[in-house]
Amino acid sequence: MSDREDLLRHINDKAVIRGRVTLSSGRVADYYVDLRRITLDGESAPLAGSALLDATADLDYDAVGGLTLGADPVGTAMMHAAGARGRRLDAFVVRKSGKEHGLQRRIEGPDVAGRRVLAVEDTSTTGGSVLTAVDALREEGARIAGVAVIVDRGARERITDEGLPYRAVFELSDLDV
Repeated sequence: MSDREDLLRHINDKAVIRGRVTLSSGRVADYYVDLRRITLDGESAPLAGSALLDATADLDYDAVGGLTLGADPVGTAMMHAAGARGRRLDAFVVRKSGKEHGLQRRIEGPDVAGRRVLAVEDTSTTGGSVLTAVDALREEGARIAGVAVIVDRGARERITDEGLPYRAVFELSDLDV
């Protein structure tokens, strides 16, 4: 079984939750795909990192991350999966707003200025969170190689309308929802 196939089994077994829920986009759904049950799981997270590396193999980037909190474990999983493959990949975290103390950085981790970066999220319905990260990264001088998610819930058109390459390991139709 490939990492992608194994990851899909993990998502369906651990992360698909049935019941009415309001999504961060404000939309209401009859189920919830709680990918933090995957990206923070010691068995599942490495599969997610590997599957995302495979899905973005055609893109050129050397750092990965996105808007805290959903993107944090995704970027970390990719960083570790890349290391296991003998590839160096840095991770970063984009704060929702700049810190008002310390170094007052909005983007934590290695500097992104002048670097090709991949903006990630666990799942995206409208693209709002990942595009917020993209804006912050551009303000810091990063060059956006693309956007990648584990599960696309409908953001593809909005992301590609921004002229960004978009990769999703799974579409919503791939899940048992």
